[in-house]
Amino acid sequence: MNQPARPTDGYQEVGPAGEQSADEVLAALRLPSRGEVFSLALPRYTGMPLFGSHPPFQVTMYRTPGGLRGDGVEPWGPVNEVNLQYMAENVSGTAHSGAHVDALAHMTIGEDDHWYGGGNAREHLGDRGPTVGDGSKLPPFIRRGVLLDVPGFLGVDALDAHQAVSAEQLQQVAEHQGVAVRAGDVVLIRTGYLGAWPDPEAMARHVTAGPDLSAARWLLDQGVVATGTDTETYEVQPAPDPGSPANPQPVHTLLLIEHGIYLFEGIYLEELARAGVHEFLFVALPLKINGTTGSMLDPVAIV
Repeated sequence: MNQPARPTDGYQEVGPAGEQSADEVLAALRLPSRGEVFSLALPRYTGMPLFGSHPPFQVTMYRTPGGLRGDGVEPWGPVNEVNLQYMAENVSGTAHSGAHVDALAHMTIGEDDHWYGGGNAREHLGDRGPTVGDGSKLPPFIRRGVLLDVPGFLGVDALDAHQAVSAEQLQQVAEHQGVAVRAGDVVLIRTGYLGAWPDPEAMARHVTAGPDLSAARWLLDQGVVATGTDTETYEVQPAPDPGSPANPQPVHTLLLIEHGIYLFEGIYLEELARAGVHEFLFVALPLKINGTTGSMLDPVAIV
């Protein structure tokens, strides 16, 4: 079956994270010294908490032993004296369920609804999703990772709801931890939000804290290629400085739309923070699915 045509000529479909040399990959792989692996994702489940405008995440069974018998289906034919059966499921939900990364085509702006790299919804959005800068173009992430633990620095379990994290705070956290952010890094910022998972009332007390526009500019100045938080929105919401004309998500606009810096959301950072790990090998491999606006992930930190 032919793959759908992709109008790639003249469009930049991968952000700076895709520009990684073999030497840079090998340097990242040399970071671990203990061989300890930390999972940076929580399990997904039917009814899990999600950003309010996203469709629900659901797992439903499609085939079961009883269903096969009831339907009279014999996958292996009538010769099956051991009652061999199988199970298969449907998984339904947005690519932005749980730990995930935003594709370039996730966020649009302007009258032409454009995104980073030249794609726009008027020309490059079909009934099966965006055709430029979609999830199938997400690069693998095999990078030096840095955790900036803001509540740990402040001596609290988690930031308050809607609490902004500034450039000055990120610099202070980095200095306190004794870790420098370098060009090419993936910087993960802990707010403590997922420490209350999956209690919705407890999580509501810490919802949508995150980096403000000054923090986003600081990350750009350091040369990061991707950054993430443990929240569903990455940036602080509502925006403390939406500007004029007003922009409800100026951090997404600056990082993802204007500079192609990939954003990770829903990253579980509690165990990493408890272990006092601030530098690690970060590995995240997006699923290559045409037409998606991001990818669910099960990223890991290796030390």
